Amino acid sequence: MRLRPFFLNGCGLLLLFGGGCTLHQSQQATLPFPVPQGYVESSAAGEPFSALEHWWESFGDADLNALMSEAFTANPDLQQAFARLEQAEALVRTSGAAQLPVLDLAGTGGRRRQAVGLTGAVTADTYSLSLPASFELDVWRKLASRTEAARLEQAASREELKSLYLSLSAQIADLYFLTLEQRAQLELADRNIAAFADTLERVERRYREGLVPPLDVYQSRQNLAAVRSRRPQFENALATAEHALAVLLGRYPGRDVVNQHRQLPQVIPDFSAGLPSQLLVRRPDVEAGLLRLQASDARIAAAIAERFPALRLTGSYGGQSVELGDLLASGNIFWNLLLNLAQPLYDGGRRAAEVDRSRAVFRENLAGYHKSVLTAFREVEDALAAARTGEERIARLRQSEEASAAALRLALDRYLQGLSEYLPVLTAQGLHFDAQSQLLAARRQFIADRITLARALGGGWMDEELTRGVQGVAH
Repeated sequence: MRLRPFFLNGCGLLLLFGGGCTLHQSQQATLPFPVPQGYVESSAAGEPFSALEHWWESFGDADLNALMSEAFTANPDLQQAFARLEQAEALVRTSGAAQLPVLDLAGTGGRRRQAVGLTGAVTADTYSLSLPASFELDVWRKLASRTEAARLEQAASREELKSLYLSLSAQIADLYFLTLEQRAQLELADRNIAAFADTLERVERRYREGLVPPLDVYQSRQNLAAVRSRRPQFENALATAEHALAVLLGRYPGRDVVNQHRQLPQVIPDFSAGLPSQLLVRRPDVEAGLLRLQASDARIAAAIAERFPALRLTGSYGGQSVELGDLLASGNIFWNLLLNLAQPLYDGGRRAAEVDRSRAVFRENLAGYHKSVLTAFREVEDALAAARTGEERIARLRQSEEASAAALRLALDRYLQGLSEYLPVLTAQGLHFDAQSQLLAARRQFIADRITLARALGGGWMDEELTRGVQGVAH
């Protein structure tokens, strides 16, 4: 790009009025694809979105609400994120300060000896006190673009913090209900162990009476041992869930995190997906990607401006004297005012390369923004599909559990009456236990799918928590 002399450049005239000249046309963050009119996995076309204000409260569980409040106060990841937000805010102030004058207080004092003529020398003290100042004229909006980039990065940090709130709420709820499920699985295993032990006692009694072969005893013992072997798996899963939940709450791993008497809810809340066009403004991660894209665009403008002349005003006002007491006397006052102009001539292509790099960063962030939008829609579609199929799966498993219970009763009655062998009892016991366990797991998975949907839909409740968190950090 050829540069006209400064005094002929139209942008240079703006210097006289304290303005600046824009050298870069900001690029718009447009999507290469239209937003769909509705969700593929939702039958409610055009359904308005109902705000998910503290969505976990829809479960009506006071213990879960208390855990959320504790996590939002003590979670280490949130504390780190608030510290990063403070850093971003400090960088905004740092960048903004570059647009303001710099004023220092400088003072010197010393003694020097200087030869006078061929025979003598003079020793004298020298003192000076001055106020040097400098100010860069932001003609090309280089400093303003850097400040704008820092401001956008700070706004993106806020959105990422809101996204962390959203993710943390989903993790807390998921682990909470996983804990309840594993406790229910343990209780189910204990009930079946007791039932299988009772069956074994009956088989052994019939064996002692000579009514059944020893094979029935061994098979009954095998069945009891099998259900007992599954209990440690549930114990381990319960301990792991409680440990993870405790760490999210900012505690050391423990086993007393969740109320022992809580059970999986029978009624599970539903969440409205709303319109696809609303999703982009409800998802803080998508908003963060857009803000970082805009920040990279501002950095392009700063990199281009770096190739143009830099103008700086420097001045100083002060006094100088050989006597400390006369330092600020009117006869010793001095001042100066200079306008410095520096035009880069040769830097080995460094500034041009920085412009190219900044533009490549913008293209990278643009692709990342597009991906975040697509990912947001995929997560909502996946959650809607899981919610739809989850209801059907629970209904089928409930039928299976009822049928296996009936089959077990019939097989056990026929065996005790001597009308059949023990193998049908053995098979029915295993199938009934599996059906009960799968039904519990499916109910908890259905809750997890609803939690995933709430997280995927985003919302605005994070603003309130963020404000409360900022106030807590300030105090």
